[in-house]
Amino acid sequence: MSQYIGGKRREALTGTSDVVRDPSTGEMVAEISLAGADDVDAAVAAARAAFPAWSGATPGERSAVLHTLAGLLEAEAEDLARTESRQAGKPIRLAREFDVPGTIDNTAFFAGAARTLEGQATAEYSADHTSSIRREPVGVVGSIAPWNYPLQMAAWKVLPAVAAGNTIVLKPSELTPLTTLRFAELATQAGLPDGVFNVLTGTGVDAGAPLLRHRDVDMVSFTGSTKVGRTVLEAAATNAKRVHLELGGKAPFVVFDDADLDAAIQGVVAASLINSGQDCTAATRAIVHRSLHDAFVSGVADLFAAVRLGPTDDPATDLGPVISTAHRDRIGALVDRSRAYAKVVTGGQAPGGALARGSYYAPTLITDAGKTTEVVRDEIFGPVLVVLPFDTDDEAITLANDTPYGLAASAWTRDLYRALRATREIRAGCVWVNDHIPIISEMPHGGMKESGFGKDMSTYSFEDYTVVKHVMFDLTGVAAKPWHRTIFTLPEGQAS
Repeated sequence: MSQYIGGKRREALTGTSDVVRDPSTGEMVAEISLAGADDVDAAVAAARAAFPAWSGATPGERSAVLHTLAGLLEAEAEDLARTESRQAGKPIRLAREFDVPGTIDNTAFFAGAARTLEGQATAEYSADHTSSIRREPVGVVGSIAPWNYPLQMAAWKVLPAVAAGNTIVLKPSELTPLTTLRFAELATQAGLPDGVFNVLTGTGVDAGAPLLRHRDVDMVSFTGSTKVGRTVLEAAATNAKRVHLELGGKAPFVVFDDADLDAAIQGVVAASLINSGQDCTAATRAIVHRSLHDAFVSGVADLFAAVRLGPTDDPATDLGPVISTAHRDRIGALVDRSRAYAKVVTGGQAPGGALARGSYYAPTLITDAGKTTEVVRDEIFGPVLVVLPFDTDDEAITLANDTPYGLAASAWTRDLYRALRATREIRAGCVWVNDHIPIISEMPHGGMKESGFGKDMSTYSFEDYTVVKHVMFDLTGVAAKPWHRTIFTLPEGQAS
């Protein structure tokens, strides 16, 4: 039973199903039913029915549920990691040490953050009146999460929403729904009322689009490609829904001439290959000072050659497959086209042997590509790194910003002033200095430009999942206020 509606598992009303496959082997992991418009109606109705009570719960009550949920997630961490590894093709080490612990930490954070929601202090900003601010939940949230970090992305969407008093209908990718369904079950076990957190497994066309356009959904949240993000905006416009978007990225990794070269080489290998490069914040464009360029390329090529591709259940495996053979073939076609205008230094092919059963692609390093070429401009979403040289700091900043995206970036330098300039002038939602990728629950994650808007994690996310209401009290106690005379003439003898 693949839908989770009103606190219960159920089959989709469509009667159709699909198979979740392990990208490392192509083998079936599970069969899921596929939701349609009627299932969307049922899930939204459950969320709408649950909203009054949940939005009226105290911050302490919501906090207690999330604290309990964090404990349940921790108790089931190994099972969640194994399921995440199998459905998404993640090396088990990544799932155990990054994905699942990050989700538990995020849950614990929002358990505390739920108690920090408050309005501004009451004050007199106008004669004879007292004003205050209420921060209230938006209502029913319709969310669509991607396949690259199934459990974490579900948590990033669900936790701030429910901590603020909203109810939610979440559609995970039909490729990777299993840990999201378990997350919802554990939330119910933790005490989340039925209907507060609902999960629909289905395609974007049959389940996602009806959810985005549903008249009873007050807000939509989407993580995915910029192309699809534009359609989300169009769908939300049908009844002016609030929108939260976390879209694509083409993160620059800027290495100045005074950088620690060994640290930068190790950093870019980890940051470009994390999750097989299927990460919107992954380092995809290394912009390296010309004096370091050749040594940088040589060092990266050596480490790429040493990366261990292997079975995802082997703790020694560094790099797993990409999500599907179709995605692998798209990456391969793009890299093959680049050979006409750039140099593929290492990689550029799918491995053979035992790994040929899965959708693996070798770590690929490309140089000598022009800054307007496809491999430099487009989001590849795979284990592919492009290296570009620069001569001046001005050129480095210009190259870093020469992208429609603005999600993440990093600057590698030992010079404080260079670091301050880079963090000020690079247009991205996060700019790391001498590191790339780390995220923490207490700080926001989100982009600018065509990488979307709104924040995940941190208390900044509450800005997206709450509305601000102005409340004003008259202090005079009289029926007729002096300002009324500017609107109409009061009858004789009327109190003023």
